[in-house]
Order: sequence, then C-alpha cells, then structure tokens
Amino acid sequence: MQDYNEFLEETLIPEKILQERIAELGKEISKDYNGKNIHLICILRGGVLFLADLMRQLTVPHTIDFMAISSYGLGARKTTGKVRITLDLKEDIHERDVLLVEDIVDSGYTIASVLELLTTRHPKSLRVCTLLDKVERREIEVPIHYRGFKIPDKFVFGYGLDIDEYYRNLPFIGAIKPELYNPED
Repeated sequence: MQDYNEFLEETLIPEKILQERIAELGKEISKDYNGKNIHLICILRGGVLFLADLMRQLTVPHTIDFMAISSYGLGARKTTGKVRITLDLKEDIHERDVLLVEDIVDSGYTIASVLELLTTRHPKSLRVCTLLDKVERREIEVPIHYRGFKIPDKFVFGYGLDIDEYYRNLPFIGAIKPELYNPED
C-alpha cells in the first residue's frame, strides 16, 4: 500500500469541519424526529464512519441496520450503472421511520435503486442523509433530505471512502490527483 499523499491533490474537507457539520446534522435530524424512533440504514462500506459519528450526535431513540450495494466493479473508479444488493437488511422496516445514511450521492442511480426497493417494504417514512453530494454528476433526481456537503466532481477518498479499498480510515475527505483518476477506465 502506498502513502496516501501520493494520491492526494487536496484536502477538500478537513476533520474539524467534517465533525462540526455532522454535529449540526445530528441536531437537525434529532429536531425533525423528536418524539419518534428512527431506524438508520447505513450503506456499507463507505457510510460506516459517517453513521458512527452521526449516531453519537442523535438525541432521539434509534436502531441501525446495514445494506451493502455494489455498482462498481472490483478496482473500478467509475460506476457500472448496474446496482446489486450484496447484503440486505436484517430488520423489517414496515411502518417504521427510516433514514438512509449514505456516504456520497453522485449520479443518483444507486440511491434511486435503494429507495425504490425500500419503498416496496412500506416504511412509515423514508428519508436520505448523505455526507457528500456531488451535484454536478447527477443524472437522475433523487430526494436528499439531509446533506453534509456539496462537493465538486472529483474522485474523493478518506472518512469511509476508498481508493481500491484503502484509506477509508483517514479522518478527512481528500481529492485524488486528476491524472490518477480517469472516469472512462
């Protein structure tokens, strides 16, 4: 494994700013769900750090579950557009207030597919919370109720997001050097 600095063009979101925004999201979600129990569904693997930090900021009762979705081939840096569920929920979400926790929304296809599937399971409510929103890449509209940051169309890593499965542990969001990222590959 190489040192991440060999890939890093810039730090887009430093750790302190990330944590401040997550605290704000926690307050906003807690206010909106006051008096309710929410069921958080984390999209693995990228969303796990965000989920852990967000949960600590919530003041309302909540439970968690996980889904794993794949729309990238092994080692790919561009989505295939085909969404596969590799791990489904353990809990029934029928008549529950559900908050889908995602690391990043870009084209919108993955989150749209997950929302379509979860809607068939008849939750009481279904909202989306994403840490990063790459609006420039959006190909289909999807509802985002809670957004951490809008980011430019750059390949990002750190804080749960990976480069070839590495660097998820970094406490910040970094952008990869453009010469190392070719979305046409």
